[in-house]
Amino acid sequence: MEFFAMCVIAAGIGMGLGSFGTGIGQGLAIKSAVEGVARNPGASGKILTTMMIGLAMIESLAIYVFVVCMIVLFANPFTASVMELAGK
Repeated sequence: MEFFAMCVIAAGIGMGLGSFGTGIGQGLAIKSAVEGVARNPGASGKILTTMMIGLAMIESLAIYVFVVCMIVLFANPFTASVMELAGK
């Protein structure tokens, strides 16, 4: 049972760190885009497009972290080995 508790803790920490990192990245991207538009309003279309593509790439990292956490929780490849070692 200790193995499954560690999996839950690892998934929670992983999701927290992944969300924190992507949140910081998105905030910095939007900050830079707003500064760029403030300096050159004529380039707002190109800046907006590039920012949206960048935000999609950053958000995909959070989705990857979520998928890995769900694999650790529900489709862990080591579950059978741990249960065998535990004698259950």
